[in-house]
Amino acid sequence: MKQRLLILLLALSSFLFADAQRKFAYVSGRVVDEDENPFPKVSVTILGREASSTTNDTGYFRIKVPAETPFSLVFTHAGYKEVKQNFKLAEGEEENITIRLDRNKITGEAVTVTAQSRINEVSLIKVNPKLAFVIPSATGGIESLLKIYVGSNNELTSQYSVRGGNYDENLIYINDFEIFRPYLVRSGQQEGLSFINPELTQNVYFQLGGFQARYGDKMSSVLDIQYKKPRQFGGSVYMSLLEQGMHLEGASKNQKLSVLFGARNRSNRNLLGSQETKGNYVPSSSDVQGMLSYTPNRKFQFEALANLSRTKFTLIPEFSQQSSAVFSPYFTANLGLDVYFDGQEADAYTTTMLGAAATIRPDSNLRLKFLVSNFTDDENENYDITGAYIFGERDFDKTKPTFGQIVNPLGVGAFQNFARNHLNIGVWNVSHKGSLDRGRHYMQWGVGYDRTVISDKLNEWELHDSAGYTLPFNPNLLQMKRVLKSKSDFEFDRFTGYVQDNISISDSLGITMQAGVRFNYNTLNSEFLVSPRLGFAWKPAWKKNFVFKLAAGAYHQPPFYRELRRPDGTLNKDIKAQRSLQFIAGADYNFRSRNRPFRVTAEAYYKKISNVVPYDLDNVRLRYFGENKAKAYAAGIEMRLFGELVKDAESWVSIGLMRTMEDLEGDNYYLYKNAAGEVINSGTTDRVVKDSSRVDVGWVRRPTDRTITFGLFFSDYLSTNKNFKVYLNTLYGSNMSYNLPGSAKYRNGLIIEPYLRVDIGFSALLLDAEKTNRRSHSPFKSFDNIWASLEVFNLIDRRNMISFLFIKDYANNTFSIPNRLTPRLLNLKLMARF
Repeated sequence: MKQRLLILLLALSSFLFADAQRKFAYVSGRVVDEDENPFPKVSVTILGREASSTTNDTGYFRIKVPAETPFSLVFTHAGYKEVKQNFKLAEGEEENITIRLDRNKITGEAVTVTAQSRINEVSLIKVNPKLAFVIPSATGGIESLLKIYVGSNNELTSQYSVRGGNYDENLIYINDFEIFRPYLVRSGQQEGLSFINPELTQNVYFQLGGFQARYGDKMSSVLDIQYKKPRQFGGSVYMSLLEQGMHLEGASKNQKLSVLFGARNRSNRNLLGSQETKGNYVPSSSDVQGMLSYTPNRKFQFEALANLSRTKFTLIPEFSQQSSAVFSPYFTANLGLDVYFDGQEADAYTTTMLGAAATIRPDSNLRLKFLVSNFTDDENENYDITGAYIFGERDFDKTKPTFGQIVNPLGVGAFQNFARNHLNIGVWNVSHKGSLDRGRHYMQWGVGYDRTVISDKLNEWELHDSAGYTLPFNPNLLQMKRVLKSKSDFEFDRFTGYVQDNISISDSLGITMQAGVRFNYNTLNSEFLVSPRLGFAWKPAWKKNFVFKLAAGAYHQPPFYRELRRPDGTLNKDIKAQRSLQFIAGADYNFRSRNRPFRVTAEAYYKKISNVVPYDLDNVRLRYFGENKAKAYAAGIEMRLFGELVKDAESWVSIGLMRTMEDLEGDNYYLYKNAAGEVINSGTTDRVVKDSSRVDVGWVRRPTDRTITFGLFFSDYLSTNKNFKVYLNTLYGSNMSYNLPGSAKYRNGLIIEPYLRVDIGFSALLLDAEKTNRRSHSPFKSFDNIWASLEVFNLIDRRNMISFLFIKDYANNTFSIPNRLTPRLLNLKLMARF
């Protein structure tokens, strides 16, 4: 027994001595994805040996390797190309490297619902841009995908509202350049193309709140777009009844130079031809975009982005016929409004954007990016439209000769709307962004300078006449209902900056933290803002894949243009930034069912908002009060399921519960009573009489308040042939409040009905990617695939409500008439990629 023990000890000693004599070195560094984002959970293995490691949440790794002998490290992750790198290091030497993993090239639609490299950020969704073409939607584009997550109430616009905020509260970036859009647009039918071209897009990150300090100074969301960096020649051509376009991409043989180019044209004439207002609609929108990228070596990259967009909207209205079952408390009959028009509207919006950026990498850990850009927006809004109307009870009895006619008139009148508005905005930007990898710390910083020049000329008025009397009626004076006339030319500077650190606190505990702060100063109102932001993520070492997240921070939004304008057309340059404190808590659960990937997310959020600039929402136009005169809050819960409800077909479901309220200063009104105690008049006033009582309105619903939102994107295919696919897009939103302009008593006086929209699309593959099966003289030999699609918009033919018209009768009673959106419509599309 003693001899065996002695032999064992000698063998163990020999092994330990040999291991002590073995020479070692180290390799450390970071693994990033195609977009230079840190890539966690990448396997790092020494070829031919069992020794291995994995990258942490910041993409960092460190592995012990043999010295004085050649070896290879292999980097692998599911869905990405394997990378192998050879080394020979001296004893004790440590080499630091950066490895980039590229996706495997696959046919069909990649199912990617969130970025592994950014999985610890709250409220983050990675959107698959390839679905922007197949989703059945009247507007199409990336924004149609976003609406499924946040809801919508208008299929004619690409605007979206996030967690109680309006569209002006959303940030949009393309390759780190901030993107703007026209400001005078009043309705969705006037909108043109979105800036974002889906065919040029590589990655789309959408963050609904709690975003980091490296993003800008707005209160609701961030849409972070990254355009492609092509590696070979390719392109696409598509056409439909609504939109046509093409794109080309290519790269030099040495992969140092790459080029992207896209051109689009869109006309909503077929959509608008079914509107309640009949007439000659001539909407057109076109744009061209180009991006050039030059990378002479691993330490330097230059890129340039250019865009030119032109939108025209012409309308010669002829006749409008509208009906409503309930107009007001006075009637329950079916009432109608017939309007006969004269005149026309002609609007034009032109935007240009030029940007250039240089990225320098002195070493693998340090990244410095310098950007310069210019955005110019030139808008002209011209209309002169008169109308004569009659309204009253409409006959809906098909057996009578008066079917469809107004048989019991309640009022007649005329109106004239006139405008000659011009707006020119120029924004020049110079900025720097940098990052430094220090192992467990991934630090980022940035500074920026903006110069904004605004030239604004506003000249519009409304004249209303009822039964021969101009409203408001004054026998001694001709008065307009509304007159806006102003001219402003001003400019201001803005200075911004941020610093943040992404920290891996503990690999064993799975805890990471993002901490940062940003500042903002502008010369418009000389306001200096500081916004600290903090986020935590915990991924426990459980068998089930959970990630728990917390975030809190300050989000301030300095005024830009629309917030400055008061209802009378004057500008308030002393207005202060709107401020919010945000708190978010949530969890992600990733799992597989029937060998399919799924992800469930749930989040609760609360936003406390001060210095609020109230507004009324009319279609897509925001009518700001131009004053900081309210406080508000938004609170809610959101839950989403992502995954393959049908194998190899991406789908998701989103549901949200929310309440957003505001309390306006000075929104009180008085009730005046006669001797009998009956109310004889009411209104907002500072005059207090003996027989009156003051009513304080208090907290009311905000224009974007919607208790329930539901979105569903579902894709499927024939079980016998995957080349025939179907896509379903469903949106539901509960009712919204509608404010009577200028009325404190009726701040939530009307209700917009719940929005329900179902669109469906059917796609068939006409030509597959198997080029070897084609004849050499085939005209389609160079095409990868060709798809044809049939879309049915508004499958259930529900005419959703968007806003109201207000009409007075002979007795001066005011009636509200709903404006409706589009009915059922068919669309055909053809897409070819090569």
